[in-house]
Amino acid sequence: MPSLNSLNSRQSLKVGDKTYQYFSLPEAAKSLGNIDKLPMSLKVLLENLLRWEDDKTVTGDDLKAIAAWLEKRSSDREIQYRPARVLMQDFTGVPAVVDLAAMRDAMSKAGGDPQKINPLSPVDLVIDHSVMVDKFGTDSAFTQNVDIEMQRNGERYEFLRWGQHAFDNFSVVPPGTGICHQVNLEYLGRTVWTREEDGHTFAFPDTLVGTDSHTTMINGLGVLGWGVGGIEAEAAMLGQPVSMLIPEVIGFKLTGKLKEGITATDLVLTVTQMLRSKGVVGKFVEFYGDGLAELPLADRATIANMAPEYGATCGFFPVDEITLGYLRLSGRPDETVALVEAYSKAQGLWREQGQEPTFTDSLSLDMGNVEASLAGPKRPQDRVALPQVHKAFDDFIGLQLKPNGKEEGRLLSEGGGGAAVGSDHSTGEIDYEFEGQSHRLKNGAVVIAAITSCTNTSNPSVMMAAGLVAKKAVEKGLQRKPWVKSSLAPGSKVVTEYFNAAGLTQYLDKLGFDLVGYGCTTCIGNSGPLPAPIEKAIQTADLTVASVLSGNRNFEGRVHPLVKTNWLASPPLVVAYALAGNVRINIAEEPLGEDKDGNPVYLKDIWPTQKEISDAIMKVDTAMFRKEYAEVFSGDEQWQAIKVSEDDTYSWQADSTYIQHPPFFEGIADAPPHIGDISNARVLALLGDSVTTDHISPAGNIKSDSPAGRYLREKGVEPIDFNSYGSRRGNHEVMMRGTFANIRIRNEMLDGSEGGNTLHIPSGEQLSIYDAAMRYQQEGTPLVVIAGKEYGTGSSRDWAAKGTNLLGVKAVLAESFERIHRSNLVGMGVLPLQFKDGQDRKSLGLTGKETLKITGLDGVEIRPMMNLVVEISREDGSSERIEVLCRIDTLNEVEYFKAGGILHYVLRQLIAGK
Repeated sequence: MPSLNSLNSRQSLKVGDKTYQYFSLPEAAKSLGNIDKLPMSLKVLLENLLRWEDDKTVTGDDLKAIAAWLEKRSSDREIQYRPARVLMQDFTGVPAVVDLAAMRDAMSKAGGDPQKINPLSPVDLVIDHSVMVDKFGTDSAFTQNVDIEMQRNGERYEFLRWGQHAFDNFSVVPPGTGICHQVNLEYLGRTVWTREEDGHTFAFPDTLVGTDSHTTMINGLGVLGWGVGGIEAEAAMLGQPVSMLIPEVIGFKLTGKLKEGITATDLVLTVTQMLRSKGVVGKFVEFYGDGLAELPLADRATIANMAPEYGATCGFFPVDEITLGYLRLSGRPDETVALVEAYSKAQGLWREQGQEPTFTDSLSLDMGNVEASLAGPKRPQDRVALPQVHKAFDDFIGLQLKPNGKEEGRLLSEGGGGAAVGSDHSTGEIDYEFEGQSHRLKNGAVVIAAITSCTNTSNPSVMMAAGLVAKKAVEKGLQRKPWVKSSLAPGSKVVTEYFNAAGLTQYLDKLGFDLVGYGCTTCIGNSGPLPAPIEKAIQTADLTVASVLSGNRNFEGRVHPLVKTNWLASPPLVVAYALAGNVRINIAEEPLGEDKDGNPVYLKDIWPTQKEISDAIMKVDTAMFRKEYAEVFSGDEQWQAIKVSEDDTYSWQADSTYIQHPPFFEGIADAPPHIGDISNARVLALLGDSVTTDHISPAGNIKSDSPAGRYLREKGVEPIDFNSYGSRRGNHEVMMRGTFANIRIRNEMLDGSEGGNTLHIPSGEQLSIYDAAMRYQQEGTPLVVIAGKEYGTGSSRDWAAKGTNLLGVKAVLAESFERIHRSNLVGMGVLPLQFKDGQDRKSLGLTGKETLKITGLDGVEIRPMMNLVVEISREDGSSERIEVLCRIDTLNEVEYFKAGGILHYVLRQLIAGK
C-alpha cells in the first residue's frame, strides 16, 4: 500500500493487546473539510484512495473530488479503486485460472520463474454453478446429483484442483459445499480486513469485486462489493486498479417493522419494485433509517443480494450492533468482532440512531406497509400481491374468464392411453400418465417448485418458515401435486444443520423437498429435465405452465425452456404452491387441498406465527457454522481423490474439450507490438442499438450445427454431452466460435435477419461470423465491428472482449459504449472508437461492404480521449474521411493498450523483473 499519506492520515488503533495501522478519515477531514454527512459507501471509497495514494493512479485531486461530492451530490471524476479481495464462481473463475496458467507458461518460456505468477490479492473460487437437479424427490437425490456433476465436469475440476495446489493467495471451495455468496456471507467476509506489511498490521474496510452479479449480497454485512467482468477481476487479483466513476448514491430510508406473517422476501420484492421505478442503474444504493434496528442481518443480505435486480451497482448497509451479532453467531473470532467495532467507530463508519447522511436522492418505506408478494411472470421487478397472482397469470395468457370461473369456449374430451393424451389442444389442459397414474395438467400448473438461490437460502427466518409450513401441511395430510418437480438446494451446509436441529427435515422430505445439492441450481437454469411425460404433455397441448422459486431471476427461458411463466417467492410460499399445484388458484383465499377428514385446508391454517419462526431460529447456533466451515476447502472423498500434478505449470491435454491453452500471450517476451494505423479493414458486423454482451458473448446451450457444435462433434463429443458454453469457458476454441453467434443478434449487412452470420467481402458469401473471421485472418485482413448506441450493455462478460480479440477485430466503432465493456475491449487490445458530431452508421450510409482505414495512431504518443480519422472507401469508388473519438479514457488504459492488453501489461512487468 504505497500511500503518499499527503494528508497525514495514517494513525494507530489499539484493540485489545494488538495495534493496527490505518488511514483515518477524521484526520483526512482536517484537510478535506467536514465529511460527516458523506454516505458510508463513499467513505469506504475515500479510505481506499487514501491508502493507495501514489500521485499516479491516485492523486490528491481524487481525494478532494470525493469530499467535494457533498456539494453537487454527484461527480464525473473517474477514480482507480483497489478492492481487498476477489470472489469467483466456477463458470467465470475457470477462464481466469486458465489465463493464470497460460501466464505461467509464458513466464517460463521467457526464462523467468513461473512461481512469480500468483494473485496479489486474495482470491476465493467457490464451485457452485455446475450442479443440476437431475434427481429429485428421493433421499438419494443429493448423492446422485453430486456423482453426475463430478462425471460431467471432471476435466474442469481436475484443472481447478491443480490451481488450488499451484497458486498462492488462491483458494477453492469444492463442489457440494455451498453458493459463493452465502459462503462469503457466513465465512469469508470480515467487514474489516487486515494485511501485514513492513512489520505492521494494517486495518481497512473489507471490499471486493466478484465475477457474479450477486456479489452485492455481502453489502448486508457492511462490506462494499459488486460484480464485475472476468477481465476486471483478473486485473484486480493481479494488483491493477478497477476504473470507476465516483457514483451517485441513492438513500433508501427504512422505518417501522414487518407485520406478522410477512417475510424478508416480500420486503425485498417491494424494495426492488420501488428502486426499479426510481431508476438507480449504475448508482450506489445505501440503506439508512432507524428501521435498520428492526432488520436482522440475514434480511439485510437478502435485500443487498438483489441489487442487480433493482439495477444498482450495490445496496449497502452500514455497520452496527446487528452486524456484530451476526459475526459472533457465524463463528468469526472474537478479535475480528472487536476490531470491526473499534475500527468502524474510529472511522465514522458506525451507524448511529437518527443518522441522516447526504444523498443524491432518496426514498423511504415503512416496512409495516409491506404485503405478501411474488414477482413475475418474467421480471424480478414486477411485484404482484399474493391475492392477485392468479389474475396476473390470466392476464399474461390473455384468458377471458366468465363469472363462474370457467374458460369461455372450453371443450373437454376424455381421452385415454399414452403418456400425453386428451383433448382439443386449445382447451388449456391435457391428460397424461406417469408412473402408472393418470393426471390432468392444466395451464398455470406449477411444474417446478424450488427452494433455491443465494437470495433466500441464507436467511434462517424464511427457511425455517418453509420447514414449518411443510410440518403443518404434513400433519394435516397434504401432499405436493404429482406434476410438481420439487427441490431444496441450500446455499450452505449450515442450513441442513439447523433444519435437522429444528426437526423439520423429515417434513420437507415428505413433501418432496429432499436435498438435491448445495448450489445455485434452478435460479441459474440448472433445474434439470422435467419427467418426460410432463414435458410431452406441455408440448402437445402447448400449455403455459409455471415455476415458483425462491430465486432472484425469472426471465423467460431461464428456469426451463418449456416454462413460460416464472414466479419469485419466499421459501414458505414455494412449499404452498407445490401443495396447490397451480398459480391460478388464489391461495390467499382458496384451499390448498383437503385434510385427512376431507376438510379444506387454507394457507392461513399452515402458515407459522412469528413466535414459531423465532423459536425455530433459536436452534441456529455458532457451533453449526464452526463445524461446517472447519474444513471448507477440503472437499469430499471424490474431490480429494482427483489426481493432480504438483508441477508449477499446468500439463495441458491436447484432447480436452473443456480446458485449452489460450493464445493470448504468444510472443509476450518480445517487445510490445507496434501501434500503427489499421489499413484495409473490413466490417465483420454492422449492428444496431443496445447490442448487449449477451448478444456478443457465448452463453446457454450449444447448437449441434453451430461452429462450436461442429468443433465438438469433430472432437468426438456427442450433442447430449455438449454441456453449455458456460461450462466450456476454459476452451477458447469453443468460446471464439460462439462469439457473436447469438440466435437473436441482427447483422444489418444481412438486412437485419437474426443469427450470428455475416457477408464475406468481396466474395459476397454468407457465412457464420466465426467462419468469415477465420477466412479474413487467412487473407491477412483486419476487422472492425460497427454499432449503434449503448454497445456492450448488460452483464459484463469477459468473453465478449476476449472472443472479439480472437476473431481478429482490431476496433469497434459505436455511437456509445457501456462503460465496463469499453474498458474490457481496451483490456484485450481492441480499440474502442466513438462516432462524433451526431454521425452514425445510418447518416453515413454504411452497408458493411466498405473498406476502412483508421489513421492517427502511427508514430504518435497515444493520449486519452484523442481524435483519430477513419477513411471510408465505398464499393462505387467514392471515399470519405470522418473524425472519431478514441475511447481509451485513462493513462492506465493507454499503458494497457500499448502492451497489448491489461494482462499482457502485468505479465510484461513481471517478465521484466523475472
